Order: sequence, then structure tokens, then C-alpha cells
Amino acid sequence: MFAVLRTGGKQYRVQPGQVLRVEKLAAEPGETIQFNDVLMVGDRIGTPLVAGAGVQATVIDQIKGEKVIHFVRRRRKHSSKRTKGHRQQLTLVRITEILASGAESSGVKAAIGAASRQTAEAGTAPAAAPGARGRKTAANTRSAGPAEA
Repeated sequence: MFAVLRTGGKQYRVQPGQVLRVEKLAAEPGETIQFNDVLMVGDRIGTPLVAGAGVQATVIDQIKGEKVIHFVRRRRKHSSKRTKGHRQQLTLVRITEILASGAESSGVKAAIGAASRQTAEAGTAPAAAPGARGRKTAANTRSAGPAEA
């Protein structure tokens, strides 16, 4: 049996025993986690998710991906170059079991991304990037009422 699950903005087709590299999850090596965003199990297709389905996995390790180098050179601009590197943080998991139903009562910890866990613990939304512009709302504009003397 196979399942299609969604985590970290990507979709994966998985089978029991398969090892996956997914976006970083808030879990320690050796922990058992459960993916609840299951789009398909065997021949059952969800609308958009399959109700009661889940995929259980064991965390093997927290790793970094291969280095990606971003090099920019502007032509006809003397010595205008920039090099930036990035290594994505990943979690290595082994799929242990695919549950077609009854996943909500399994008692296994849900798989949560590391970034969303930090914002949930802080109780706030993620901060906007410096210089980012958004809509004007009452919260971020000055009061339009009369000025007090």
C-alpha cells in the first residue's frame, strides 16, 4: 500500500520502509511522528484530505542538504559580483506505517515544521521582513481622530 502525503509545501508518495528527506520538523532523532495531511491512501483520494488517515514515521536524524551557491555577475559592470551560499535544514525520516483510518486516535505526536513550532510557542505571527510593505490597517496607522492639545 502507498500514500501521498504533504509536508513542508511538498507532496511525497511513500511506502512503509522508505526513507525520506523532508523540510525540517520539530522532532528529536528516535521519535515517532505522524503526518496527518494525507492526500491519498491506496485507491482512496481525499477531497482535499483523506479523513482519518495518517502516515507514521520514525525520525532518523536532523541533517543539512547540499550547498547551493547563488552567484550574480552583472555584465558590463566592472567588478559587480556577489556570491551567496545556502544549506537547507532537513529531517531524515523512515516511514513505518500507513493508517487508512483511525489515525486521530493513535496517540502519536503530529509532525510539525520547526518554523511553525517556534511561532506557536511564542504565540505570535512571524515577523515581517524589514522594509516589507503591507496593507494599511487601524493597528499600524496613526489615529485619524482629533489631536489632543
